Amino acid sequence: MMQKTLSTTVSFDGNALHTGESVRVNLVPSDANTGITFVRTDLDNAEIPALVRYVNRTNRQTILQNGEATVGTVEHLMASLYALGIDNLRIELNGSEIPILDGSAAPLVDLIIEAGTKEQLIEKNYYTLEEPFVYKDDDGSEIMALPSEDFEVSALIDYGSSVLGPQHAQLTKMTDFRKEIASARTFSFLRELEPLLDQGLIKGGDLNNAIVYVDQEMAPGTLEKLKKAFGKDNVDVTQFGTLNNINLRFSNEAARHKLLDVVGDIALLGRPLKARIIATKPGHGVNAEFTKALAAKIKKQENKPQAPKYDPNAVPVKNVEDIMGLIPHRSPFLLVDKIMTLTADRVVGVKAVTMNEPFFVGHFPGAPVMPGVLQIEAMAQCGGILALSSVPDPENYLTYFIKLDNAKFKQKVVPGDTLIFDLKLISPIRRGIVHMLGRAFVGNTLVCEAELMAQITK
Repeated sequence: MMQKTLSTTVSFDGNALHTGESVRVNLVPSDANTGITFVRTDLDNAEIPALVRYVNRTNRQTILQNGEATVGTVEHLMASLYALGIDNLRIELNGSEIPILDGSAAPLVDLIIEAGTKEQLIEKNYYTLEEPFVYKDDDGSEIMALPSEDFEVSALIDYGSSVLGPQHAQLTKMTDFRKEIASARTFSFLRELEPLLDQGLIKGGDLNNAIVYVDQEMAPGTLEKLKKAFGKDNVDVTQFGTLNNINLRFSNEAARHKLLDVVGDIALLGRPLKARIIATKPGHGVNAEFTKALAAKIKKQENKPQAPKYDPNAVPVKNVEDIMGLIPHRSPFLLVDKIMTLTADRVVGVKAVTMNEPFFVGHFPGAPVMPGVLQIEAMAQCGGILALSSVPDPENYLTYFIKLDNAKFKQKVVPGDTLIFDLKLISPIRRGIVHMLGRAFVGNTLVCEAELMAQITK
């Protein structure tokens, strides 16, 4: 699937939930592989990449910071972009917080759909989870990721409240995000409002953009305080335990909104994810820590040498007869069976190791192990094929290896193993000197690696 951006620039404005400031936001199409970036137009166009490593605070919102520039309440917009498959976008705003609008992602989703999307000529950089991954915090929150062919999310909340009981929400297809999740609004408990007001937060709060649950008796003067804060002539508690007769859009709207937040915070991974997410008691803090931990896992994994994909049914680029036409080695010293990939800077070769190898006669009787020196030799033969493919008449040349550095042997190679050699040029071939990094794998396991230098000569 290809990367996407918007077809055209679209804008919206509104009040920020926590600061109360009026903010204008422009969603501007961006080139492939640029990712999503927030741009503070009021701070000399300071840029803040939409990546989890820039998360600064998670107090009832997700705040990103780069240098002195911050942007808050990014989760609803990020969830909308993620659900609609937007990979690259420049988000310009003239304030420190994305407007809260109606407390949900629905207006944002509608705006993006109205603008339309444009496919770009580079494939999406999916990360496919291959094994379970779990993050827990000390407060009993847990986010578990399980292998899946798609991105699925479920959320379970339980605040121990008589009004807002345990709730569950699930999204199995991102195509259902608009219908099932986007319109779920943010929520709070009445007991939380006064401290938030005292902290100078929710200055842009409105009973029309937040569900307020009342699960305990109000202190004297609380209603008057809320009337003033929200600019209301009257504030009541309904039979459903919410303020001001607000109509719930879903019976489990709170859980759906928490699921929305999970999607928005995981979007800060910076690439689409194929995994099933099970979030128990999620919140911005645990969401961010989970995403940070997953990002660290991905970085570590992708920095490890990766075995080339080998399909034994694929037709080789060069079979053993072709190989013997390129290099002078013959049985029993020919240690490459076939070449699967051959480009200007890379070669992938295969060697099936059988019990009939002559070197097993003495290495070792009763415990056969392929000598490390022969693993290097097999690697060098692949490197010779790469080197000779750079000249127009390879039959008239030979390669002599002149240097070996940093050879490491990671695991025994035994009968029944299939060695996959992957050699890449470290630098361009100059004056017949070929400098390569070679690795040998059995399955996905690195068994041997070395730097090799060879001379092409007649």
